[in-house]
Amino acid sequence: MELLSAGIGLIADPKLIAILFGAVFLGVSIGSLPGLTAVMGVAILSPFTYNLPAQTGILALVGIYVGANYGGSISATLLNIPGTPAAVATAFDAHPMAKRGEAGRAIGIATVSSTVGGLISAAALIFTAPLIAGFALKFTSIELFCVAVLGLSIIIFIAEENYLKGFIAAIFGLLIAAVGADPMSSHPRLTFDQLELYTGVNFILVMIGLFGGAESIVQLEKEEIIGDAVKKIGRIFPGLRFVWDNIRTILRSAFIGIFVGAVPGTGATIAAIVAYGQQKRLSKHPEKMGHGAEEGIVAAETSNNACCGGAITTMLSLGIPGDAVTAIIIGQFLIQGLRPGPMLFQERPDLVGAIFLGFICANIFMCIIGLSAARLFANLLGTRRVILQPFILALCFVGSFAIQNQIFDVGVMVLFSVVGYAMIKLDIPRAPLVLALILGPLMESNLRRSFNIYGDGLEVFSAFIHRPLAVVIAVLTILLFLYPFIRNIASRRKIKV
Repeated sequence: MELLSAGIGLIADPKLIAILFGAVFLGVSIGSLPGLTAVMGVAILSPFTYNLPAQTGILALVGIYVGANYGGSISATLLNIPGTPAAVATAFDAHPMAKRGEAGRAIGIATVSSTVGGLISAAALIFTAPLIAGFALKFTSIELFCVAVLGLSIIIFIAEENYLKGFIAAIFGLLIAAVGADPMSSHPRLTFDQLELYTGVNFILVMIGLFGGAESIVQLEKEEIIGDAVKKIGRIFPGLRFVWDNIRTILRSAFIGIFVGAVPGTGATIAAIVAYGQQKRLSKHPEKMGHGAEEGIVAAETSNNACCGGAITTMLSLGIPGDAVTAIIIGQFLIQGLRPGPMLFQERPDLVGAIFLGFICANIFMCIIGLSAARLFANLLGTRRVILQPFILALCFVGSFAIQNQIFDVGVMVLFSVVGYAMIKLDIPRAPLVLALILGPLMESNLRRSFNIYGDGLEVFSAFIHRPLAVVIAVLTILLFLYPFIRNIASRRKIKV
């Protein structure tokens, strides 16, 4: 409660509230357009928030994040084309409902479920983040290094079957993170005599290229799909009793979303699919799932928005991104001279409290916008790719130049647009690269700090084995790295049997 009290002074600014409302509206607009994602929207628009106060810029990105995660359900309902990957599971039941003439109710269910899921995750964020941060304050450089390596080991799960490609992407991310001045000696590394690289490769430029420029090029290559559009919307608000009637599904799906969101590198898409599958398994009428069952929409939308709170919890308490969007928001913190993690709760409790309250406001704004402006967003669905994507590319160029007013930055963005395009075509996951780019400096600085404190390798190892928490984290990390090989051996034995 102390954090919330500290944050009221910042969040009470009418200008901040207006910007947050506009950010949520913009996020819903982005999410409702097929081909645009929360990651793309936050990456492209983040440079335009740099001149804002820290709390305003960060909450603007949070607003886009929350709005875009929900916005994908609108096109999923009306076109059967998920506006964002997180809305894939929503389309299974929302579009069949729309074809039955219940498009408005499907959108209303998605809106209310997303809002309730977001608010439940906000409660979890408020109560758990300070506890995790307080525990993390006891970490030494050894534990922090182990946590960073554990976070990086999540690439095994991100990459799924392509874990080798995920590992390669992570190595590439670590190399990019190594560019610039050595954190201990300030000696330049991998700068190729370019003064602009002395401070390192700007993380936001990498994100704009990987998720903005690359995605726009891929979208321009695709054929224009009109989809099986439903134009008649009808009554939207499903009524308050709807929440009580589906309370078990909502609570279960919210828990799944929060848990999945808190695991680095997972995201709302996985949360929605897991929650949908769990609901189908427990449903009294599983045969109706996929044919317009309201419980399917509830499960998918509750979990994918609850995922936001889980990802923000990991970001704020440990400084580790829960997904690609929170990785970009970490970049916003760094631009403002801040570092998310346990120390932030002691140094800037007012900012942490403002983020908590702003996240609650963003979910309430999302509900208001979703219920009142669904018809407006439905009209946006007719925007053609040949008009939309060049506009997005133009924003990529303007945004990358706006960071430091340097043409060199535009060149870096273009380079990573090409890299991102190649990764998409070669089916190489981009999330491990992003995770490595964030965690690389954390790993290096804490490893070298450990050597400075404890001495040579044997002394560091001796200190390590006398710290039980570090040993547990290390064992868990090794198991995660070995998981694909264990799974392959087990599957081969099954085939032989």
